[in-house]
Amino acid sequence: MSDPEIPKKCKAGVVVNEGPDFRVEIQEVDVPEPGPNDVLLKLNATGLCMSDIHFMMNDWAVPPMSTFGIKCAGHEGAGVVVKVGSNVTGWKVGDRGGVKPLWDVCHNCEHCYSGRENYCQKGVYTGLVATGTYQQYITSPAIYTSRIPDGVSDEVAGPIMCSASTMHRALIDSGLKAGNWVVFPGGGGGVGIQGVQLAKAMGMRPIVIDGGEKKQKLAESLGADAFIDFTKEKDVAAKVKELADGIGAHGVLVTAYQAYNDSISYIGDRIGGKIMCIALPPAGTITLGTDPNFFAFKNLSITGTLVGTMQDTAATLEYARRGQLKSIAEVRGLSAMPESVQQLRRGEIAGRIVIDFNKE
Repeated sequence: MSDPEIPKKCKAGVVVNEGPDFRVEIQEVDVPEPGPNDVLLKLNATGLCMSDIHFMMNDWAVPPMSTFGIKCAGHEGAGVVVKVGSNVTGWKVGDRGGVKPLWDVCHNCEHCYSGRENYCQKGVYTGLVATGTYQQYITSPAIYTSRIPDGVSDEVAGPIMCSASTMHRALIDSGLKAGNWVVFPGGGGGVGIQGVQLAKAMGMRPIVIDGGEKKQKLAESLGADAFIDFTKEKDVAAKVKELADGIGAHGVLVTAYQAYNDSISYIGDRIGGKIMCIALPPAGTITLGTDPNFFAFKNLSITGTLVGTMQDTAATLEYARRGQLKSIAEVRGLSAMPESVQQLRRGEIAGRIVIDFNKE
């Protein structure tokens, strides 16, 4: 079954001059045909994520987008199924669906079997190896498309595909519990603020470290117990320790890679503290560590965590359906995408920018 109104062309934010001088232009591109096991989605919204910037700048230790013939970044898409492949069952035209950072996985390895498919070594990354959500019509493997429930708007669902799902996985992997103090360096940004909301919903006590009144207002309105403005506070680590029972944080979830150098200091005198590495810096720019004696005497753990799984996405969508994950987005029209991407690159965005494909 197909929608007779599917166009031959659609609008997309296409990367030009891939590398340090990249820019995004709005262009018309061909609407793809879904394979036998795919659905064709018409996206209503896409979030803009810092990972997109790294893919377009090509400053991570991965091949350039052009290696795979990809011109559109993005991995936070929410929309509706407009066509299904010949082998697809369980999906129909009109169903709501979302696209995540992983476009697909192998479904046939130890990681996929154990619910850790975010580490599948054959994973296909959206916006790098598969066409990203900066393009309005894209294909998605039916088996790995996330269902968006009623009661969750596209502007909320889009960022959930990456930012909220990623933070849910990090919180689960951390083993932190209700009542624990959790510090979010960069917590006023699009990823960190989702962690603040989720931590609050799980009964934890979030402390946000970031700069500026806009980010403070956002963080406090969405559940932060405290906000520390690093541009004004002389000793951020001492302030964290003061707030966290005079001891220090139970966990630090780093969503701004510039904060890695200070992250261990936020643990203070807490025993069993957890540092969760979420932000991915440009290759070769950051080394994280400290004196092994500190690890031993403080029982410190540093753990890496990647994007969320299908299960994490479903869980965070349910939080949103219950009203515990609220909109973090400023919604803008498609014509605003090129400049919005550059604003994100410059660190000028509080929360998330969501592009509405139906709005000029």
